[in-house]
Amino acid sequence: MKFKVFLFLISLILLSNINLFAENKKDILIINSYHRGFQWSDDVLNGIEKVLYETKTNSTVWYMDSKRISSSKYYKELKDLYKLQLSKHPYDLIVAIDKFAYEFTLQHYNELFIDEPVYFVGIEQFYPEEVKKHNLQKKVSGLLEERAISDTIKLISKLMPKLKKLYIINDKSENGDDTDPFIKSAINSLKNRFEIEYIRSSTLNDLKNKFSKFVPNEAVFFIRFYNNKTGHLYMNSEIAEMIDASKIPVFSTDTLFIEKGSTGGKLVPIDKLGIKAGKDILGILDKSLQTPFIHTARDFEYMFDFEKIKEFNLHPDILRVDYEYVNSPMNFLDKYRDFVDFVFMISPFLLFLILGLIHNLYLRIKSAKLLKQRMAFDKVLLDSVKAPIVWQDDKGVIVDSNAKFCDFIDLPCPKVKGKKLKDYIKKEKSHTISKTLAPFINKEQSSGNEIVIKGSDDKEYTYLINQTNYNENIFKTKGTVTVFTDITKEKQALKEKRKHQEFVIQQSKLAEIGEVFSSIAHQWKSPLVEIATIAQEKLYSQEGEINEEDDKFVNDIMFQVKYMTETINSFQKFIMPSTQKIVFDINESVEEMLQIVRHNIKYNYIDVKVTVEPNTNLMILGYKNELMQTLLNIVNNSKESIIKQKSKDLISQGIININIKNIGNKVQIEIEDNGGGIPQKYIEQIFEPYFTTKKDGHGIGLYMAKLIIEDKIGGTITASNTNEGAKFTIQLELTK
Repeated sequence: MKFKVFLFLISLILLSNINLFAENKKDILIINSYHRGFQWSDDVLNGIEKVLYETKTNSTVWYMDSKRISSSKYYKELKDLYKLQLSKHPYDLIVAIDKFAYEFTLQHYNELFIDEPVYFVGIEQFYPEEVKKHNLQKKVSGLLEERAISDTIKLISKLMPKLKKLYIINDKSENGDDTDPFIKSAINSLKNRFEIEYIRSSTLNDLKNKFSKFVPNEAVFFIRFYNNKTGHLYMNSEIAEMIDASKIPVFSTDTLFIEKGSTGGKLVPIDKLGIKAGKDILGILDKSLQTPFIHTARDFEYMFDFEKIKEFNLHPDILRVDYEYVNSPMNFLDKYRDFVDFVFMISPFLLFLILGLIHNLYLRIKSAKLLKQRMAFDKVLLDSVKAPIVWQDDKGVIVDSNAKFCDFIDLPCPKVKGKKLKDYIKKEKSHTISKTLAPFINKEQSSGNEIVIKGSDDKEYTYLINQTNYNENIFKTKGTVTVFTDITKEKQALKEKRKHQEFVIQQSKLAEIGEVFSSIAHQWKSPLVEIATIAQEKLYSQEGEINEEDDKFVNDIMFQVKYMTETINSFQKFIMPSTQKIVFDINESVEEMLQIVRHNIKYNYIDVKVTVEPNTNLMILGYKNELMQTLLNIVNNSKESIIKQKSKDLISQGIININIKNIGNKVQIEIEDNGGGIPQKYIEQIFEPYFTTKKDGHGIGLYMAKLIIEDKIGGTITASNTNEGAKFTIQLELTK
């Protein structure tokens, strides 16, 4: 008994420690403004991760790629993607690297996040009113990056006492706009000591030509130049080439180009900026820092390129500050001291090693010839197979693939061995294919899975993926073979079959309803005839002269009987499904449809206006009754939306406008109302089966409308919102 109690207590202690560990573990989301490989943000990120490496903190990095793509449509799609990802994974802190990620986070905070704090790093200007506009005053903390603009200009003038002209380069990006006030302030403080040419709009070639000749007592102060005057984005390597090719000294503000052509200066150490940000992040997570706060990074290092200093005959000692050189020369012994000592120590064994290597090389050459012959045969055999095939070793490295696989991913075949497929695809910038194939490249899924990939012709193709493990006994290797089988035609045939079945089922339902209504109509007509007969017999069987008032009464009864009979006949004709396509007039179909709902529309005080443009060709080939049912479905939806708006006193009069006109060789029907429109988040889903926003809706009406218009009549139907309500647009081919 005591032993059981002891085990129970031990279990409680272990569980409490596990829970404590889980509570201390933190997850942060880092949103990087740029793409992986952009050195500035990569250096900041490396500094942050260096601090977080040994802590119980998991970091997830998302790349916005804002240098290369910055359209509003892209940001909207990015927001929708992030929203989907965040719905499954909450974070303890959101970190925004540079301006684009910061502004994106503020703008979409209420849609993407719940109550997470926000921390930014890498921007130069902080505007409290921008944070206040999004009501995030208590959420936003950050680390401002300060550049030594004024100090670097003074440094240049000290290194070059006879300086006559200084070129200052700063592009017209949003980051450039943030730096601009500091540059202008520094220029104003000089009081015309030397000439300043401030360059914000140019091209890299123009700058290269401008500084291609040596001019005494001139220098360049490079802040940034990632975008030219046309918006073209330059890579760091291109900028570094321009800086290195300059025949006059080029000074910079951070360590990004210090070993790539920059003469140097009072520089911001980018990795230390990231380390400082990492410490702030830990302070927020463990609550040792009181939030919100705005810190400023003022860490600088005096660094110079030895070769550039020598080339331009400059003397950093005159600055009287501690500095360091990069690219300083070293003699052979200093550079390879450890290697030389090692060679002397192991020299007795080198002879035996060389003999062994020669023998091993002979065996390898012999084996390589045999392997090359076998691989050539396998390559011919695999290239003859029409299905894409790729195989990897047990570490995910590509062994080879057939030619069909290279066509499949629309990339040249990998020629460099030792790389993983996901790395090769990423290098070729095919992110969509990389993401789609990732589970199979990483061998995370079993056989029998399907993927859909958009081809170069913008059509979607479906592939069935089968993966098989292999073991090779000669070289003791193993891996996975992946085969992609194109099943697009089979999927399309199945889809068409389902659509046809749905249409037939709908036709069958309508036929059954029509038969039931025909039976009801037959039973209704008999009492109507009896009513008319009784009324006439009552009047005309009386003796003497017929009373004018009685005669009018009988005529009113006969009129109503006739109206009810015609209404029953019209609805009976309308409800019966069409058996085959016929040529009919669109305007007549619209009018017949309106006759069915005219009284309902009238009693709800809704004005319906049908407008047909002059000389409009209205004849089409299709299913008339099904088209009328589609139009009726849309009009009824408009009526219900209008009634809902009127019940809320948002409108006083309902309006439904039906416009008919020709667009090329098509007739276009527009049904527009003032019922408030469709919620924007649902507008892409309203044609999906069983999707409805109504409390008692079944979600089949608009789906069948799309099926009838697009699959059976061969037209198109779309929905959009106007300023006052919704608009449905139907386009149908005119009959030849």
